[in-house]
Amino acid sequence: MESNPISPLVHIRAHLNETSHLPLYQRLQRALRSAIEQHLLKPEDALPAERQLAADLAISRITVRKAIDGLVAEGVLVRRPGSGNFINTRIEKNFAKLTSFSEDMRARGRTPRSVWLKRSEGTVTPDEAMRLRLSPGAAVYRFHRMRYADEVPMCLEYATIVASCLPSLEAVDTSMYDALERAGNRPVRALQRLSALLLNAEQALLLQAREGDAGLAVERLGFLRDGRAVEFCRSYFRGDMYDFVAELNAT
Repeated sequence: MESNPISPLVHIRAHLNETSHLPLYQRLQRALRSAIEQHLLKPEDALPAERQLAADLAISRITVRKAIDGLVAEGVLVRRPGSGNFINTRIEKNFAKLTSFSEDMRARGRTPRSVWLKRSEGTVTPDEAMRLRLSPGAAVYRFHRMRYADEVPMCLEYATIVASCLPSLEAVDTSMYDALERAGNRPVRALQRLSALLLNAEQALLLQAREGDAGLAVERLGFLRDGRAVEFCRSYFRGDMYDFVAELNAT
């Protein structure tokens, strides 16, 4: 890990030495995530053994294990028994965590990019009015995009946003959630529905897959803190690149 002029280990040490009130294992998580985001650690790279990492950083192995366990749970790392811990190449999306595509990609060291298919202003369809609880004729913005990670097509996204929640159609640049946050209208909770599908010809062409390949369809309805619906989004993902995970408990 020390062989490169700007090695991941040097980067991680610098982050660990920064003044912070966070527990040490959380600081190590942030340092590892930062190294991934800056491509010092790349997809499919193996982390040093936990014992070696603990020795290199002069911290306990328990702290290293706790930090890595958290990143494995998030899907940033994948643990391969007998081989070690690796940067995850498949994208694992926590189904219980409300984050944007761009945030998910950056957290995994990927570079997100969008290509606009359509941006338009209009009025709600009957289906949108029912889902967003809007009156007929209410104004909405529609954003249709191709989403990429490291230039690999990952997702087709068709989003409808209540127009009163954004200052203008042009307010959305690279991140829709950033634009909503700037306007004070970022969703704080959402209902999501996941289903399997076979990609049709148009979806396969845009996602650089084959017609009939397995895909995932996700519908998301996002709500503001006061209970108003702000976003209805349908997204179509490549089944060979994306996993959705959720933590379940009995309480």
